[in-house]
Amino acid sequence: MSGNKVSRQKPCHHCKSRLASAPTDTSTIHYEKFWLYRHCSSLQQSDRQAQKAGQLFSGLLAMNVVFLGSAFISSMIFNHVAITLADVWILLSILKVLCLCWIIFYLVGTSRQPHAVLHRDAHAGPIWIRGSVLLFGSFSVLLNVFQIGYSAILIHCKSRVDIVFPSIEILFICAQAFLLWHHSKDCIQVQHNFTRCGLMLTIATNLLLWLLAVTNDTIHMEVESQLREVEQRFSGNETVLCTCPNTTDCKVFQKGYILLYPFNTEYCLICCSMLYVMWKNVGRRISHHVPHIKPKFKLQGVVFGPLLGTIAVIIGICVFMMYQIQATGSAPNHGVFVMYYCYYIVLLPLMSVSAVIGTIIHALEKKELDTLKNPTRSLDVILLMGAALGQIGMAYFSIVAIVATDPRDLLNSLILSHAVLLIFQNITQNVFIIDGLHRQPFVAATEARRTDHAGQRAAASELPGEEEATTSSKQEHIQISPSREEEMKEEPNHEAYDQRRVSMLELGQEIRKVSLSYIHSYSHLSWKRKALREISFFLVLCNIILWIMPTFGAHPVFENGLERSFYGYSTWFAIVNFGLPLSVFYRMHSVGGLLEVYVTA
Repeated sequence: MSGNKVSRQKPCHHCKSRLASAPTDTSTIHYEKFWLYRHCSSLQQSDRQAQKAGQLFSGLLAMNVVFLGSAFISSMIFNHVAITLADVWILLSILKVLCLCWIIFYLVGTSRQPHAVLHRDAHAGPIWIRGSVLLFGSFSVLLNVFQIGYSAILIHCKSRVDIVFPSIEILFICAQAFLLWHHSKDCIQVQHNFTRCGLMLTIATNLLLWLLAVTNDTIHMEVESQLREVEQRFSGNETVLCTCPNTTDCKVFQKGYILLYPFNTEYCLICCSMLYVMWKNVGRRISHHVPHIKPKFKLQGVVFGPLLGTIAVIIGICVFMMYQIQATGSAPNHGVFVMYYCYYIVLLPLMSVSAVIGTIIHALEKKELDTLKNPTRSLDVILLMGAALGQIGMAYFSIVAIVATDPRDLLNSLILSHAVLLIFQNITQNVFIIDGLHRQPFVAATEARRTDHAGQRAAASELPGEEEATTSSKQEHIQISPSREEEMKEEPNHEAYDQRRVSMLELGQEIRKVSLSYIHSYSHLSWKRKALREISFFLVLCNIILWIMPTFGAHPVFENGLERSFYGYSTWFAIVNFGLPLSVFYRMHSVGGLLEVYVTA
């Protein structure tokens, strides 16, 4: 009876339009068997309500997990006796095992069901984001290997949890990286609620791992700074029981662990952003009639941006090496801080002016805005604005501290200028990136054809003499011939010589064609597109060097001692603990946004 009722129902205009626009490969899906499609008049409203309910429930699950883990980590920091680091590791190990079970179930079961992935978000998971996941994931695996080796050497004074926790971490990192590399674009259409809960549980676990890594890094910095004062006062008094023995293996594991430690925090944040996009795409249907232009990354048309950016990177590396040599000593030199802040004061205005010029060019362009719903772009904007709060917050705290003490001092005036310029640079760069992300990509198919044809014509017009020389050499070889015996002897030598000459001429023609094509493509670009590409590439390289310096240990905001003496040791450490990881993530995330602007320019 129910089957007869269903067969007598007529589809509404929503169903007809949906079936008409559906591709041929999805025509075998019998949507009429589902309850939502039998009640087609309220399909959209019911689907939206179910999606909101699933997102709310999974969000509440993640919120409770994050609060529970944060309570554990906070208790470990403020009360080492009741809650130890091993207790926190046990909780996180349980969460990682649950996430591993869900990831395996998704890879083996959910994603392989019929009609599970009918749509794929072309904007989600670009190649540089997935490449960053593999890069930082590899460094995180190596970090855990060093931690296992270091704990194994000191097994007499460390618990077995120190070995079990990084072992589970390696499995979790590998499984998560595989999931994000192959399935970051999925718009899953089955098991919505279970998939949302699994994704949110994984996001919460990554957030807790990031929080633990940040707090542990802060504790390590605090211990190192206090040990310097202890060594100065009580030199030769060794009271630490669990110390690394004076062996090569232990020193290698220890140094490797300290060097690779920042990559783990970056890996957790990148995974959170990609998992959030997957969570937003659960149950999402993308219309097939909307074309997606996939521009490719090409270096054609940029000259000054890479040149100036490379100079900034080289100078930054030299400044960073000099800073690391002098600032990490027992008595940091006052001049090294002056050199460090002078480099920033020169570079930040250049970046700000470039971003302002790029924003003006965006306003002069007549490109349409991309108004389609795009969770990836929305997340990029949120992450840019949110991560910039770290640098902006520390800058305002520095401004207040310097103005309230002595702004006329040389170092204090440099710190004040650095803070003001940093705020302005963050704002202008965010405006430039966000404006570029909301622009329609440039349709370069017809232009590429014109460029190729023009380059070929230019190459052909530039090389008539060489073709004539080739043909004339062949004619001379045919006409001028000695006696028959000499011809039989010298014919192989002539043929080999002609082949080598023809191959060299062809190679020269290809090189000249490529050069002419590059020059023609550079001259064929409009001045607006040239300027946007130059600015984007210059800002990419500048953000890379500004990411390298704080990631690998250049922290003058704490080591100069000015803000620390004003706010107090614990307060300023809490501020740096909040702002420094966000500022590092901001630089790395800005690189991805600027590459997107460069490609679509």
